[in-house]
Amino acid sequence: MLSIEVAKLKLENPLILASGVSDMTPALLRRAHDEGAGAVVTKSIGKEPRKGYENPTIVELPYGLINAMGLPNPGWEAFYDEFSKEKFDFPIIVSIFGRDEKEFAFLVEKLNEIADAFELNLSCPHAKGYGMEIGQNPEMVYKIVRAVKDATDKPIIAKLTPNIDDITKIGLAAEKADADAVSAINTLKAIAIDIYARKPILSNKVGGYSGQGVKPIALRAVYDLARVLDIDIIGVGGITTWQDAIEFLMAGAKALQIGTAVYLKGFNVFKEINGGIERFLIEEGFKSVKDIIGIALE
Repeated sequence: MLSIEVAKLKLENPLILASGVSDMTPALLRRAHDEGAGAVVTKSIGKEPRKGYENPTIVELPYGLINAMGLPNPGWEAFYDEFSKEKFDFPIIVSIFGRDEKEFAFLVEKLNEIADAFELNLSCPHAKGYGMEIGQNPEMVYKIVRAVKDATDKPIIAKLTPNIDDITKIGLAAEKADADAVSAINTLKAIAIDIYARKPILSNKVGGYSGQGVKPIALRAVYDLARVLDIDIIGVGGITTWQDAIEFLMAGAKALQIGTAVYLKGFNVFKEINGGIERFLIEEGFKSVKDIIGIALE
């Protein structure tokens, strides 16, 4: 009832662990799957190791999180050494980032045997040189996706920034370059201020906002993309309950990434959401999750 094919990946259910939520160990990725994730996305991997920003890197709000981690990662070689020894019985989507199309292509070539698919982080709002300025430019999005497609036969998912006037411009650029899917959205550029210290809380000052507060924006982005794209859409942003998940599916998403809700509620959120989707389908007389995808577009 919940099985679905997204970006050429066969998933037992439409829920995916979003990038950057848990520590990047094979054991934790397996735990996410055991708790109900149909697939997992790794933390974003770059060409060189990055320490990331100094603390504080996360601000918890009543309606979400602002984070500025700075893309900390061990670099592709350390990641390869650890993950090449592992075997998984569920899809592993490797998230990668780079300064230009050459770095992206380099990474997919080096990590090709590990990944079932790649998610291109084109949209981090707080890592200078690696994020929004790339993802806001349709020409750069096209060049990166095209270079990656030429370097691998694995499915390619372009992660899109909401920090743009019209997200369909970059969605169409990714589709034109033969991306297999897009994921929408990445975090929104945001800030929080300590009124007693009289300065921004995050060490980087600006971070990315995620969680329940961004859900209407993410839902609108998916809806807009679904009206113009033929490739698959993965909904991301504030999905916390099964009702949220149903909304995204009805807006045209074929799969859903869960991030901040895992951070705040734990891995059990996957079982909660899957259970709610299944009950809804039964109660409303649908035979499969496929029956409700894009139904709100009609």
